[in-house]
Amino acid sequence: MTDTMADPRRWKALAVLGVAYLMVVLDISIVNVALPSIQTDLGFSTEDLQWVVSGYALTFGGFLLLGGRMGDLLGRRALFMVGLGLFLVTSLLAGLSTSSEMLIVARLLQGAAGAILSPSVFSITLVTFQEGAERNKALGILGGIAGSGAAIGVLLGGVFTEYVGWEWIFFVNIPIAAAALALVPRYVRESKADGLTRHFDSFGAVSVTASLMLLVFGLTQANRVGWGSAQTIGVFIGSAILMAVFLWNETRSRSPLVPLGIFKRRTLTGANVIGFGLGTVIFGIFFLLSLYMQQVLGFSAMEAGFGYLAVALTVVAAATISQGLVTRLGVKPVLVAGMALLTAGMVYFTQVSPDGSYWADLFPGFLIIGVGMGFSFVPISIAALAGVQGPEAGLASGLINTSQQIGGALGLALLTTVATTHTTSLLEDGTPQAEALTSGFSWGFWVAAGFALVSLITTLVVLRQDDLPAVGTEPAAVPAG
Repeated sequence: MTDTMADPRRWKALAVLGVAYLMVVLDISIVNVALPSIQTDLGFSTEDLQWVVSGYALTFGGFLLLGGRMGDLLGRRALFMVGLGLFLVTSLLAGLSTSSEMLIVARLLQGAAGAILSPSVFSITLVTFQEGAERNKALGILGGIAGSGAAIGVLLGGVFTEYVGWEWIFFVNIPIAAAALALVPRYVRESKADGLTRHFDSFGAVSVTASLMLLVFGLTQANRVGWGSAQTIGVFIGSAILMAVFLWNETRSRSPLVPLGIFKRRTLTGANVIGFGLGTVIFGIFFLLSLYMQQVLGFSAMEAGFGYLAVALTVVAAATISQGLVTRLGVKPVLVAGMALLTAGMVYFTQVSPDGSYWADLFPGFLIIGVGMGFSFVPISIAALAGVQGPEAGLASGLINTSQQIGGALGLALLTTVATTHTTSLLEDGTPQAEALTSGFSWGFWVAAGFALVSLITTLVVLRQDDLPAVGTEPAAVPAG
């Protein structure tokens, strides 16, 4: 089908894609509120607990580009359905976990399944909707899902953990995935990218993922074994070698996972730098604030989950508003506003106190970051894919998702390490636990504020309005892949 506007199923297809994408996004954040319960039931150490979140994000981000290319070559709808099936199975395994090791493995596999599923959501959308107002609206909906899904996830995580057990944060995916699988053949048409070399750079995907996993492992264990220990130094060297191998492979592969020349595109590169910082901020705040509410303020999982209702509702409203603002004002002004608000929100959270309250220490910050997230996710999705044609759909959508997930995983490891190291130091000096924990979290928020500020500066300096979709321009035809 060359006339994408003639497809009467496109909005129903987007609805199916959106539900599946929400499921994947929820699984990144839904575990945060459940972490203390998971830690108690499965015997997680403090250092290893963040792997429940970052393990998923690492394999998700590490294999996204491979998943996007496989979808372009083998069929986007086919890979989308494979990913859905695998996500269903791995969700079941995660919910049935009886040890910390089993859950970490299940989360690693679940992330890989998400990497197969997620790129197809965006690439199918790109070849189904024409570039311009209609595609902006479709991408805006997906961007709104990405922004609101993180907040909705922690809300649902609290409800499930309190009433039916943490296992149900994974079991809930099973009926959702099954329903989506039943509807995909009816509403989503198949598409492929023509003219691409039929080769998969699986070596590239494995090497970069292994490099990042070693880096996160080194960061999270350094406080326990020592930053100058042979283990820490060896792990960091191993990570660097694997990353060098990955880059070398990309310059020699006949079909590289990441054609390095694509980063000559200023807008695409800038959008991915911003996406990296955005992932760090979002992952970090939900992880640290969930622990702050339960470990310092004494909230139950249910109370912590409902504590996020303010940010969840604000994100939904802001994302809806930002769609219209992007069409009316352009991508850059809305993204600047979003990143500025996220930076301000991070700075606000650095002031949390050991004897604080929800309304004074958290609520105002939740409103600020809620608007910031809604104003960031929508335009960054559009900016990263601006001007992308069918054959590059999988690569472009994979890159922005990879940047956000890897930024989240590495940023979470860094923020957790900073917070834990500072807290441990204070405890050794005799500081009361609540005060030590709060101070550690505050340091983590300062690091997150730094990442948000870098993303804001990148938006101002690197992104050029002329390279982004023009305000008020009529939709241009996009060849079907």
